[in-house]
Amino acid sequence: MTAARLLVPLGLALLAACAQKPVHNVELDNQADCPLQLQNGQNLTLTLPSNPSTGYRWLVQNPAAGILRSLGPEVYSHPEDAGIVGSAGQSVWRFQAQAAGEGHLLLVYQQPWAPEVRPVQTFDCAITVK
Repeated sequence: MTAARLLVPLGLALLAACAQKPVHNVELDNQADCPLQLQNGQNLTLTLPSNPSTGYRWLVQNPAAGILRSLGPEVYSHPEDAGIVGSAGQSVWRFQAQAAGEGHLLLVYQQPWAPEVRPVQTFDCAITVK
């Protein structure tokens, strides 16, 4: 009888675990995929072309802080096979949907020391977290 009492809660726990939907990562590399809808807890990876050797950087203007949580700083990488000094690479940011709501993830590509100069590029993505 004691074993039966243990099996019922264990069975319920297993059923609850199976009923949860798996959360997959979302890869975003252009505005064509926007607006974007995420589930709470889902991870978002944003990858944009970048070339810091020109003095230009992607600057996060609005991180959709009410609905997204940053999972770390920007990570820049360049292709190993380029072999050319100053060649372009990519900047990557990782976020996690943390609360239901709507917001904008806004980045601008400009020289950080000249904020009064209009950005060369803008990335603006409307995001909804359910």
